[in-house]
Amino acid sequence: MSEYFDQEKLKKKVKKKLKGKSYSVQTRSGFYFLGFIGAAIYYISTATGFWEGVLGVLKSFVWPAFLVYEALSKLGA
Repeated sequence: MSEYFDQEKLKKKVKKKLKGKSYSVQTRSGFYFLGFIGAAIYYISTATGFWEGVLGVLKSFVWPAFLVYEALSKLGA
């Protein structure tokens, strides 16, 4: 196994494979939007008062941070 890595060769291969294909950020933002809606529904449905519902909407904006925190805490990291 060779320890030599040619970064330029890799870049050329990647460009060749992706040539003519269009990848968009819209797909990722669409998934984030769906996640936001799901998190907002969850937080609002578990709220017992108006201000807890407002806080739930604010929490739903940063739900990925909560997700990563919980995942890492369960893994013991």
